[in-house]
Amino acid sequence: MHKKILLLGSGELGKELVISLKRLGQTVIAADSYSGAPAMQVADSFAILDMLNGVELDAVVAQQQPDLIVPEIEAIRTERFYDYEKHGIQVVPSAKAANFTMNRKLIRDLASKELGLRTANYFYATTFEEFTTAVNEIGMPCVVKPLMSSSGKGQSVLKKESDQQTVWEYAINNSRGDIKEVIIEEFISFHTEITLLTVTQKNGITLFCPPIGHRQERGDYQESWQPVAISENDYTDACEMAEKVTTALTGAGLWGVEFFLTDKDVYFSELSPRPHDTGMVTLAGTQNLSEFELHARAILGLPIPEIKLERAGASAVVLANKTSEQFSIIGIEKALEQSNTDVRVFGKPGIRPYRRMAVALVYDKTNADMTLLRKKAKTAADHISIE
Repeated sequence: MHKKILLLGSGELGKELVISLKRLGQTVIAADSYSGAPAMQVADSFAILDMLNGVELDAVVAQQQPDLIVPEIEAIRTERFYDYEKHGIQVVPSAKAANFTMNRKLIRDLASKELGLRTANYFYATTFEEFTTAVNEIGMPCVVKPLMSSSGKGQSVLKKESDQQTVWEYAINNSRGDIKEVIIEEFISFHTEITLLTVTQKNGITLFCPPIGHRQERGDYQESWQPVAISENDYTDACEMAEKVTTALTGAGLWGVEFFLTDKDVYFSELSPRPHDTGMVTLAGTQNLSEFELHARAILGLPIPEIKLERAGASAVVLANKTSEQFSIIGIEKALEQSNTDVRVFGKPGIRPYRRMAVALVYDKTNADMTLLRKKAKTAADHISIE
């Protein structure tokens, strides 16, 4: 039960996944576009390459000869994955899943048009003229995102006509890869955003984690909490939609499936075929297995008898506010003075505005007051600063 695993993308989520895989005796090569990435610090070896360069990607795969390829970011030449699968390499969750979910157009059309899931109305645009036409059709406010991006980059809410040019340029200029196209979505009036961590298995049924609530700013996660208040009907609807879309995409692994909860219905939002940033709350011991342990077991084909809630938890991120290669993280001692509190420092080698550098984690009994627990997580994160 030993595999050689090539991890494509080596951020904080990849770091926790490597730790889980190493605990199961696996060999991991962490790849990214820069040296010293978080996952490289705990992997067996590393590779530095431009993952959007198909020639470089092919060369690393040929050199490493991995049993599994595990994508952790969006900006990868994912069409090469089909060829790797033909040569017997397991792509996680699958080449189809990686290709569809790296591009918002493919996954949204699959969810809405092919599977009939409830989504916001949407249009695509490759020019400013197409963009303004779509905005007129959708109406304002509306949500504008690049087709390919990560961590909320390029995403904004358009509220007035005078901001159209600015919003368009922000989305286009923050597109990752060579896809220069945006999606314009109807603004859904929701009361809660949730992540339903979904586990598809090689030899078992699809499993669902207790739903996670989260809050975003600039399209990027700021805090998350588990469990989140949700009605039985909404939970059932979300599970059914998550199972439909993950089954269609095929493959084994953990998926972060995002939904909007409204007063009337549940709306499918987005999907990531890997551990989700909002799922870092599971590092607070909220479940019997963290999202990273679940992903490791699923991709290796190991049994997952059950997923159960152990306690309530909340997370809050620590962000940088400047650009520098020289910095210090201070205040960890103060944060840890609180009971039932933990901190994860990611170990990124440089800072820039809004870059996630650490996360504060707190926990309590399962019936704890979640409002107070969220405040406690925010207090812990506020004690930590980047200087």
